[in-house]
Amino acid sequence: MSEHVVIGADGVEQIPLKRYTEKAYLDYSMYVILDRALPSISDGLKPVQRRIVYAMSELGLKATAKYKKSARTVGDVIGKFHPHGDSAVYEAMVLMSQDFSYRYPLVDGQGNWGSPDDPKSFAAMRYTESKLTHYAEVLLSELGQGTVDWVPNFDGAIDEPAMLPARVPNILLNGTTGIAVGMATDIPPHNLREVVSACVHLLDEPKADVQALCEHIKGPDFPTDAEIVTPSEDLRNIYETGRGSLKMRAVWQEEQGDVVITALPHQTSGSRVLEQIAQQMQAKKLPMVVDLRDESDHENPTRLVVVPRSNRVDLEALMNHLFATTDLERSYRVNLNMIGIDGRPQVKSLDRILTEWLEFRTATTRRRLEFRLDKVLKRLHVLDGLLIAYLNIDEVIAIIREEDKPKPVLMERFGLSDVQAEAILELKLRHLAKLEEMKIRGEQEDLAAERDSIELTLGSTRRMKTLVRKELLATAEEFGDERRSPLVARTEAKAFAQEDIVSADPVTVVLSQMGWIRAAKGHDIDAEALNYKSGDRYKLSARGKTNQPVVLLDSTGRSYSVAAHSLPSARGQGEPLTGRINPPSGVSFEGLMMGTDQSLYLMASDAGYGFIAQLGDLQSKNKAGKAALTLPKGAKVLPPVAVKQVEDSHVVAVTTDGRMLAFPTADLPQMARGKGNKMIGIPSARVANREEFVVAVAVMGPGDSIKVLSGRRHLSMKLTELEHYLGERGRRGHKLPRGFQKVDGLEVVSS
Repeated sequence: MSEHVVIGADGVEQIPLKRYTEKAYLDYSMYVILDRALPSISDGLKPVQRRIVYAMSELGLKATAKYKKSARTVGDVIGKFHPHGDSAVYEAMVLMSQDFSYRYPLVDGQGNWGSPDDPKSFAAMRYTESKLTHYAEVLLSELGQGTVDWVPNFDGAIDEPAMLPARVPNILLNGTTGIAVGMATDIPPHNLREVVSACVHLLDEPKADVQALCEHIKGPDFPTDAEIVTPSEDLRNIYETGRGSLKMRAVWQEEQGDVVITALPHQTSGSRVLEQIAQQMQAKKLPMVVDLRDESDHENPTRLVVVPRSNRVDLEALMNHLFATTDLERSYRVNLNMIGIDGRPQVKSLDRILTEWLEFRTATTRRRLEFRLDKVLKRLHVLDGLLIAYLNIDEVIAIIREEDKPKPVLMERFGLSDVQAEAILELKLRHLAKLEEMKIRGEQEDLAAERDSIELTLGSTRRMKTLVRKELLATAEEFGDERRSPLVARTEAKAFAQEDIVSADPVTVVLSQMGWIRAAKGHDIDAEALNYKSGDRYKLSARGKTNQPVVLLDSTGRSYSVAAHSLPSARGQGEPLTGRINPPSGVSFEGLMMGTDQSLYLMASDAGYGFIAQLGDLQSKNKAGKAALTLPKGAKVLPPVAVKQVEDSHVVAVTTDGRMLAFPTADLPQMARGKGNKMIGIPSARVANREEFVVAVAVMGPGDSIKVLSGRRHLSMKLTELEHYLGERGRRGHKLPRGFQKVDGLEVVSS
């Protein structure tokens, strides 16, 4: 179909549907972007906000006036300027009145205007009353002085200001959020004094970069006492790019052993925070907390109390956990997207925002001065005519009395303009007093001086900058206040690990031959005497604590981990391990380990290779486990051996050939995974053919003795008696005495 408009037989234009829908959607998109969702850099307001403020000023609702029903304002706004729903207009009005939402509120409300806990709990507009705040004068005071353009309202009946002549960068002071089509804006609020200080610096140093401006604007300043914990480098990056995110954290203190939260992040509900903490308590994820209280009142708007179980609870760690898991710490997106002075939406850096706003402010000030100069010149012109009249008062009166049309006669006789002649004719009799001439001359002198001053300012860039700076500083002096949101460097909040929450009770974990696992309370458990399923029997056990992980090693050298506290009780027969992990089919488990992440274990294969591993490196969140011990060809896994200390301890290895070697444990490398180094020398061919391999390994401390088990016989030796078997790691070792050529195992006996 042709893209051109076709005129039908009935004279109606026919447009292709594709072209029509494309244009309609683009028009709608531009409308939403420019006229609804995004604020203007000039006054920092969206159209609905601007219309509310202007309508209230037209109703005479200044800060010094009496309150009027909010419904009156909303009616004026939707009837004259904003033909949309009354609820949307009223919600925008409520937001501008909430001192916990706006850093510098524009509306002064009387009645229920919502609370920090529930900002949407405000009363209907027929109940509330409102007027403008003193701060609103910053936006309105120069409105009638020729400073801005006026445009027709939606029906062309009256005019409304295209923008308000803001005396400070309100775009940064109150910030805003909005979602348009294909773009959004999230501008955080800032401190007026800091922003003005940056503007003054930029007037003095027009080429100042973001880093220089950040010396004045340290960061956003929300209407809450909560802390901004984002590092200064990240804040500077936000101001350079116009995008990023920042974090706020609640403020708390200790009072008689309790945690008292006194300030919440921006737009955070205290009841919601308490609900989040209570949910964790019910789920038994916060056993160290026994009670919560909300003691907030009129004097203390935020006072949430968290009661710990005892005075031994680490409150710093507790709060760190709550920061990580509740709204006590929140992230806020920053997207400095706004409509520039060129009328285009754009994400801007801090220096660009302030530079553009100063251009707008300078142009506004120039228009104000030119408007005033025009008034002064017109008044001086009229005064010149009046003075001529007073100097020739008798003749003027005679002309007015005698002439049918005195105006042209006056103009011709005294060389007056139409405006001057009209002013003379409109004089009242009481103004013909002798003192009036002196008043005129005095007014002329004052206006002439003002004219000269304005012309000097308009003709000098330096004087114009000085005037803008002076007015900025005066506004900051009148409306500025101290920063509310402190910028504090804090470590990143981390939630409690599972083992931190679970009580550290002694436990013995038992694994059966068929792979059933369970946990018995205490360490004085005879694991072999427990009740097992028919055909099953004891295989492995390990002692530890309920807040420690259980690490298993299978016959292929893979390691797995499960939480000890989650295992079934030993009063039953346990549950199959395959319900918790996914090992390869046909494997068996050869190792069961418990301890802290720093606990050391000797990992070895019967090929005579081994290394020292930290238990933390063997843990895996993956149900399929992780590769831990690499097996040479034909080799099998040996049960891991706990290493109490590396220094002054020795590794003892015994082979099926009756050879034993002892060497310092420190000679073995500490690794996370791998094959390890050779402990005792066995030819690889003999291992592959299963002719010779390591039967057992042990680690003995300086005061321990080693017991070599062979059938019913055993041989005990202390370290001092092992001289014959001591050697360098990797040696072949020496033969054991006759009768111990076939070793069943090694046992370390602690002194």
